[in-house]
Amino acid sequence: MSIQAQHLTKLYGEQRAVHDVSFAIGAGEIVGFLGPNGAGKSTTMKILTGFIPQTEGKASVCGFDVEKESLDVRRHIGYLPEHNPLYLDMYVGEYLDFVGRLFGLRNRDARIRRMVERTGLGPEQHKTIRNLSKGYRQRVGLAQAMLNDPDVLILDEPTSGLDPNQLADIRELIRDLGREKTVLLSTHIMQEVQAICDRVLIINKGVLVADDKTEHLGSAAEGRIALTVSFKEELDPAGLKRLPGVLHVQSQGNRRWRLDIDENAVTATGTSPEEMLFRFAVEQQLTLLGSEKEKRNLEDIFRQLTQTADPAAPPTGQQD
Repeated sequence: MSIQAQHLTKLYGEQRAVHDVSFAIGAGEIVGFLGPNGAGKSTTMKILTGFIPQTEGKASVCGFDVEKESLDVRRHIGYLPEHNPLYLDMYVGEYLDFVGRLFGLRNRDARIRRMVERTGLGPEQHKTIRNLSKGYRQRVGLAQAMLNDPDVLILDEPTSGLDPNQLADIRELIRDLGREKTVLLSTHIMQEVQAICDRVLIINKGVLVADDKTEHLGSAAEGRIALTVSFKEELDPAGLKRLPGVLHVQSQGNRRWRLDIDENAVTATGTSPEEMLFRFAVEQQLTLLGSEKEKRNLEDIFRQLTQTADPAAPPTGQQD
């Protein structure tokens, strides 16, 4: 395995940032690492890169222990942190040459030309980093992460600040890299995960709550649906919340309500969600104007797992 994490735990004083996290990532996988802000994504990535030590557990990259063989790990990793650290007064080429010297690259001029080409930095390479847009600064960070031709890329928010055209270019680059390298990336852009990731890890409150192939992750939300309903009259949402299988009720304004429903709990009563709402309207002497079932996507599943998942429960779809 290119990356292995076994029962990782990280404490900051009494605060538990990561708790008993385990996963393994094979060569050539592109894995999306998702979670709300403060869930433990960046902390886990920093442990894997040897940037900070874990409190408990073990981790290895390309067979090297991140704590005991940190230098060997760093030789095999390309890392783009969430807050891209750059020397703003350096020119792009100068900075990449500096990084290449740190790695002791013998063919650094050729590698720098290759990375400038692959990340689209050509038009900007003779500028100081201070004078680059945020998107181009991010490209410089990607170029330095790939400069030593690492076996594993760990990218924390790699597409932050990119415009739609740049997004498409970098996504294609990451897909291309995934054919020959292992890529672990964190992002808040769900479309990005669906576009480029083979597999998804979701962490919530420091606990891994899902680990599955991207196309299979929908099974984590099996039986869960979302219905948007509208009524002619005003109503007390407490009545909707008491209905069987209704997990969450949110006002959409103009007498419209969005209901997250456990469909299995409703059908167990011998009815369907739509019929249940019709009967509710009749009993409450309300006029039901319409109901629409929403198509669930990765964003819905993410929201469900990070809002309702029990942090003590085992990860959904966890692989052996």
